[in-house]
Amino acid sequence: MAKYLAVHPVDPPVSMDAVGPLAKKAKAGVSPDAYWVKSWCELNDNGEVTAVYCEWDGKDAQTVRDALIRLIPELPFSKVSTMAEIQGEDFR
Repeated sequence: MAKYLAVHPVDPPVSMDAVGPLAKKAKAGVSPDAYWVKSWCELNDNGEVTAVYCEWDGKDAQTVRDALIRLIPELPFSKVSTMAEIQGEDFR
């Protein structure tokens, strides 16, 4: 399976507490064709979430998009991109 990055701008910013229920919804509805792996939250100076970057494993980008729309429609995404991961330790 390929790796995908979904970008979710959050405007207005929300607390970290607001993200938890959405993460539970995403995880509860995953399938073998679109599987949420993990996310990173971008925070402003007040500790509020301004964007969420989500790593997904998926059959293809459209399958991931469809899963996001179905699972967490209240967290729109600006894009879903194919990604490749590199580790800093690989360059020691």
